[in-house]
Amino acid sequence: MADMGIVVKDLSFSWPSGEIAIQSCSLEVPQGEFWMLLGTNGSGKSTLLRLLAGLLAPQAGEIGVLQPVGFVFQNPDHQLVMPTVGADVAFGLVEEKLPTAVVRARVEEALGAVNLNALTLRPIYALSGGQKQRVAIAGAIARRCEVLLLDEPTALLDPDSQLDLVASVRRLVKSRGITALWVTHRLDELNYCDGAFLLEKGCLVDQGEPERLKQRLMEVHQEAS
Repeated sequence: MADMGIVVKDLSFSWPSGEIAIQSCSLEVPQGEFWMLLGTNGSGKSTLLRLLAGLLAPQAGEIGVLQPVGFVFQNPDHQLVMPTVGADVAFGLVEEKLPTAVVRARVEEALGAVNLNALTLRPIYALSGGQKQRVAIAGAIARRCEVLLLDEPTALLDPDSQLDLVASVRRLVKSRGITALWVTHRLDELNYCDGAFLLEKGCLVDQGEPERLKQRLMEVHQEAS
């Protein structure tokens, strides 16, 4: 794991139905880098992310991920559980049994990192989709996560909010040395990452320079149309 935030070796996973989701997948994300995971619907992107987060158990292979891990769902309503912004970020710290002053400082720092300090007392229901995603990310920062896994976090956002969120995550990765893996199918988001992986039918078929993968996917889209 030296200098690597995420290491996957020969990973395989099948659903109870027997359908293969991930086949002999191996990849590495260097510590402190922002990588993206690309592929069409059904290629296994979300399944791979859930395996990395420990939400699913692989049938074969090895996973090494720096701890603790933060996971941001496509729909933030699936993970925001408290009535206000500050309370939700603090909720993730309950298990650590920290003094109240430390919790307050961590919440303030995390919300500052995603530019939401002014909204600490705002009810969750009154937030925009982009603000909700930033609260979910703040929860991971408050827990001092080494690795951030994001499953199409811009899927429900308007175009301006999409690129604003990608840029925010890139800044966090670079300023805090977090390792991030971001699932997307939006080619313009590739402009913000250090590298990318391409999955097809559960197999890793390409990886590396974002611009090259972007060109490859644009050609595939043109052939399909």
